[in-house]
Amino acid sequence: MSTNSPADPPVRRIDRILAFMALGIALLSVICFFAIMISTAAGMTHAEYAHGIWPTIAAVPMFGLPVAFALILTLLIMSFVRRGKAGRS
Repeated sequence: MSTNSPADPPVRRIDRILAFMALGIALLSVICFFAIMISTAAGMTHAEYAHGIWPTIAAVPMFGLPVAFALILTLLIMSFVRRGKAGRS
């Protein structure tokens, strides 16, 4: 049941931005993780990962997934606070 009742506050622009940012960062991190797995299975050695774009591809999952998690937590906290304020009024 995804219908909005009159008591539900409308979805704000910042909520949508945070949701899409979290989804995009998490998706990019997972794609980079699978790229590393596939390249390792294809026979790339450890020394070959030190050149080109591979250091960046390796760093994206290390930093992207925690950032996406933090964005999701921020979105949840903002949503709970907004619903709490709407419920009190």
